[in-house]
Amino acid sequence: MINRRQFLTLGLMLGFPFRKSAQRPVMTVTGEIDASAMGLTLIHEHFLVDFIGADQTNPSRWDRDEVVKRVLPFLQEAKKHGVKTILDCTPAYLGRDPRLLQMIQAASGVQLLTNTGFYGAVQNKYLPPIALATSPEELSDIWMKEIVNGIDGTDVRPGFIKISVDSNEGNGLSSLHKKLVRAAALAHLKSGLTICSHTGIAKAAFEELDIVQSVGAAPASFVWVHAQAEKDKSLHVKAASMGCWVSLDGMGWGDFDNYADSLVNLKSANMLQRVLISHDAGWYRPGEVNGGDFKGYTNIFTEVIPRLKRLGFVQADFDQLLVKNPAEAFAIRVRQI
Repeated sequence: MINRRQFLTLGLMLGFPFRKSAQRPVMTVTGEIDASAMGLTLIHEHFLVDFIGADQTNPSRWDRDEVVKRVLPFLQEAKKHGVKTILDCTPAYLGRDPRLLQMIQAASGVQLLTNTGFYGAVQNKYLPPIALATSPEELSDIWMKEIVNGIDGTDVRPGFIKISVDSNEGNGLSSLHKKLVRAAALAHLKSGLTICSHTGIAKAAFEELDIVQSVGAAPASFVWVHAQAEKDKSLHVKAASMGCWVSLDGMGWGDFDNYADSLVNLKSANMLQRVLISHDAGWYRPGEVNGGDFKGYTNIFTEVIPRLKRLGFVQADFDQLLVKNPAEAFAIRVRQI
């Protein structure tokens, strides 16, 4: 098992993640930048997702040039609104393709981040067998190898950890999903990469936070993904007040008034500095004609921000949500209790 001292030694050798060139490093698909260079950032988007299942997905199911051609107009439109960086949240075994992401970054000029980790939601359809057969410590080592050595034989290193759990309000997280969360927290403590967990309701999020803290990682290392699924907005404030990142990230799919109300509630509680927003939009679907229906990355600018302006938000608030918070959330550093 790689311990933290060994990882830091490797990091010095490999230039990752703590190089003098970046005081607050962020890892893109083409290498390290400083967090200050992220600019306006969308923290949860997709370019390609393959829902066929972990046992069948592989890059032979899509043509990378065709995917780039399909994606590029949507990225060009996002750039007109000032978007400079996007986190691609497609996990391993769901269509994550580091070579494709490098091609998209080169074609669009938008800085991209990818991830390591495993996706447990949808009753484990997208988990490889190794996820079931290994301990949390072994899982974290699998992810650390990608963090240190690169993904799938490439030089692309992940910029964050992406996991997911099934929210089961009655019974809580399964033992398998608890293992994923624990493994992610262990990997954070070794690497400093932020954990993004597809979650939903608050009950599951707080259970995850308990696990994260039990191994010594601080709530600030954890992003509660799809917090918009929780109808009790006071629980957004509770999580934010603990230091967790509250991510309202389905803005590609409507419900704009509800998003605006959630953000007003968080601002009223002086918690806007713990909030992340995005669209969860895209994406090319292998096997569908022209990749299927594609949702763009602009609703925040055309739908949500105008509503927020009418509700008293000013430019400083938008800079907080889209520039300052992503840089703070994803700058690589270990956050311990």
